[in-house]
Amino acid sequence: MTHAPGKYADFEGLRERAVALRRQGLSLRQIRDELKIFNNDILHQLVKGEPPPAWTKRPNAKDDLRERARELRLQGWTYDRIEAELGCSRSSVSLWVRDLPKPEPRYTPEEQRSLMQAGLARLRATQDEERKRTKESARQEVGGLTDRELFLTGVALYWAEGSKSKPYDRRERAIFVNSDPGVIQVYLAWLDLLEVSRERLRFRVLIHESADVDAAHRHWADLVGVAASAFAKPTLKKHNPKTVRKNTGDDYHGCLVVTVSRSAELYNRIEGWWSGIVTHAAARLR
Repeated sequence: MTHAPGKYADFEGLRERAVALRRQGLSLRQIRDELKIFNNDILHQLVKGEPPPAWTKRPNAKDDLRERARELRLQGWTYDRIEAELGCSRSSVSLWVRDLPKPEPRYTPEEQRSLMQAGLARLRATQDEERKRTKESARQEVGGLTDRELFLTGVALYWAEGSKSKPYDRRERAIFVNSDPGVIQVYLAWLDLLEVSRERLRFRVLIHESADVDAAHRHWADLVGVAASAFAKPTLKKHNPKTVRKNTGDDYHGCLVVTVSRSAELYNRIEGWWSGIVTHAAARLR
C-alpha cells in the first residue's frame, strides 16, 4: 500500500509512541491499528530493537515434552523408558536432560540378571506356545491317511532310513533302524498294510554301552507290543572318551532295529516302488 509523501515525517514521535505501546505488551497488529501505520516496513522500523511480548510468541510443540522428559529423568527414568513414554527420539531426550545427574541404578547386578532371566523365560514360554499352535494346526491339516497315502509314505520312509543293497554287496533284506518312536510306529503300520505278519519281525536294540539297556528294552517293547524277552541280544556302541555324548538322560533309549525275516522279495518290491516314485517325480520337473 502506498502512502502520501510526508505522512510519516514525525518518525521519531511515532517511534516513541510505538515503543511505548510495545512495552505495554501490544502486538504489531495492535500497534498498527492504534497508530494507523499500514506499511509493514515502517512498522517494523518503529519497534526495531524491542522484543515482542511473550504472549505473542508461537509455542514450541516440544516444550511440554522437554519439561516432561526432565521430570521423568529426575525421577530416575532411563533414556529408553523416557523414549517409550514420550514417543520421541533418543537424541532429543539426550539433548533435553544431559545437564541432569545420571540416576542411580534401579537394580543391583544380581537383580538385573534375575529380571533378564525372567524375561527370557517369558519369551521362551511365548515361543513354545506359538510352536505348539503351529504344530497342532499342521497336524490337523493332515487329517486321515488313505491306504495309498500310507503306502507311499512307508516306501519313502524305508528308502530314507532302511538298509539298502549295493551293487557290490547285495543284501536283499528289509532292515529298518530308527530312534524316533513315531517313525517306528509309521513303519510298523506300513508293514501291517503290506500284510507282513508280526511273526516275521525281529527286534533288537542298538544303544551306547553306558546307557540303561534294560530301560531301553522296556521302552521299545511297550511301543511295539511284544515282551522284552523276545528281543535279540542288543548291539552296544563303544564309548569314545574323546567325544562328548549329547544323547543321554532318561529320554535316551537308543535305536530300535526291525528286521523282516524272509524279506528278499519284499526288499526288491521296495526298490521297484521307490523307482516308480522317482520316475513320476522326475517327470514333473521337466
